[in-house]
Amino acid sequence: MVEAVRQGPIKRRGLMLVLSSPSGAGKTTISRMLLEREADLMLSISVTTRPKRPKERDGVDYHFIDQAAFDRMVQGDELLEYANVFGNAYGTPRATVSQALDQGRDVLFDIDWQGTQQLTEKARDDLVSVFVLPPSTEELERRLRARAQDPEEVVRGRMAKAADEMSHWAEYDYVIVNTDIEASVAEVREVLHAERLKRERQKGLRDFVEVLRAGS
Repeated sequence: MVEAVRQGPIKRRGLMLVLSSPSGAGKTTISRMLLEREADLMLSISVTTRPKRPKERDGVDYHFIDQAAFDRMVQGDELLEYANVFGNAYGTPRATVSQALDQGRDVLFDIDWQGTQQLTEKARDDLVSVFVLPPSTEELERRLRARAQDPEEVVRGRMAKAADEMSHWAEYDYVIVNTDIEASVAEVREVLHAERLKRERQKGLRDFVEVLRAGS
């Protein structure tokens, strides 16, 4: 039924789906699985001033720019949100997102609570935010160590930061506990499908109903 409405004669405005969580809670895995399963969902690609890492591709992982170009985007109000993380600047280009929403496509954001606050201030009507919690602190630490990507001091730093990050859960529209990845993906998809059907996002609904009434 959801697919029938979404693909039917009623034009829909896209939405911005934000996933946030402390590092290790699973939002990146959930994001990847959502993009594989939702045809109308695209990933927001940020601009950043940090150096490109091996195997990263410009325009796919990030848009890599210098600080002067980033500053011009900030001054021109070309970014929906931006932040400085460990000495590198990151931001979301406004034009690409706006074009996608106008075309009825949904845009996925993998950002923190600070970025979400900025999006809330600038585009609340288009925003749907989901906070992902781990089932326990112990499980969060186990997942961070299981990745075997970070040295011990980085793991300790991420764990120390997690408590502050989780304190912002109440600022989000939805909260899920990621005990099982498949169940968590299913829950986020349910949120996405329900939000697509909201009356205010179905821009062609009024005209569609008028046609129905005229034919009765």
